[in-house]
Amino acid sequence: MANHPEDPTQPATGNPPLDLSADVVTLTAALCDIESVSLDEQRVCDAIEVALAPLDHLTVTRIGNTLVARTELGRSERVVLAGHIDTVPLTKAPANLPTRREGDDLVGRGTVDMKGGVAVQLKAALVTEPSRDLTFVFYEGEEIDSEHNGLLHVQQQRPDLIEDADFAVLLEPTASQVEGGCKGTLRVDVTARGVAAHSARPWNGRNAIHGAADLLNRLTAYEPATVTVDGLDYHEALNATGIRGGIAGNVIPDECVVTVNYRYAPDKTPEVALAHVAELFEGYDLVELDNAAGARPGLHLPAAKAFVEALDLPVIAKEGWTDVARFSAMDIAAVNFGPGDPNLAHHDDERCPVSQLVSAEAALLRWLA
Repeated sequence: MANHPEDPTQPATGNPPLDLSADVVTLTAALCDIESVSLDEQRVCDAIEVALAPLDHLTVTRIGNTLVARTELGRSERVVLAGHIDTVPLTKAPANLPTRREGDDLVGRGTVDMKGGVAVQLKAALVTEPSRDLTFVFYEGEEIDSEHNGLLHVQQQRPDLIEDADFAVLLEPTASQVEGGCKGTLRVDVTARGVAAHSARPWNGRNAIHGAADLLNRLTAYEPATVTVDGLDYHEALNATGIRGGIAGNVIPDECVVTVNYRYAPDKTPEVALAHVAELFEGYDLVELDNAAGARPGLHLPAAKAFVEALDLPVIAKEGWTDVARFSAMDIAAVNFGPGDPNLAHHDDERCPVSQLVSAEAALLRWLA
């Protein structure tokens, strides 16, 4: 458990107070300027906790550096609004903190991924009589290994705080479009075997790197499918993302390992995805490294329909993997929606158009009205 300020109405030493009444652009800048690289989220978590404390319509629970704030208004429907409060590391040249305005953009680490979305969450937290009961999750450790993920910690330690939801919105950057569900991701090591020998007498061995040519040819010839799920088109992908082999410059290698990443549509289970890849590489040794299921968008469900209709924005498939999959594993339909171009996430020149921050806030408040 992180340390707390002695006076819960004041931020910890060095934490600038967050003014939730400020406009969403100013609030985004204030959040970004509290540095919170993964595993160093305490200060920003403290600041958010202090800002939420005066809101009588919310009950706030803290787990490590993750906050869950809930309304208990007796509404017929409950929705989760979730966003991570950590960022990837800062750069020195050019410095991407503190934030600055450049024309119509807010520039700085976290403006896209994803403190703009967190600022929108905080503005929504001010709504005292929302049309639905709300559960806000501000969580740590999304940008690093899963074991540090605060949303996972809530699921493990206090699932009761989120499992009663009918729908979830993850405010990851989507350029203020709605991105439904997400694809699954599987990584495997595929190994071509050979026989080691001196490179001066290669006929005494069998070169595993040469033998991997057939493996790579199978990948090159593979035609990924486009799969329609709940009306959205997910483009599958199968690619080599790494290759290693050889132990010395004068030794014929007896092993060549190709790492393959399969991004699969959310109509498939992890087991089906693994079986598909194993069939493609029949005859080779295959080791599963990790396998994270995707998430169906559930756009046919009433809560999802109402969200899409209220926002009146384009809806496309989420082509990557996000934490919406964690909600899907709990049988909670989820979508991605937030300000910022995901193509600029983690860039040294990370920047978000002010107009997207404003429009994302307006769209979300319109839905909650």
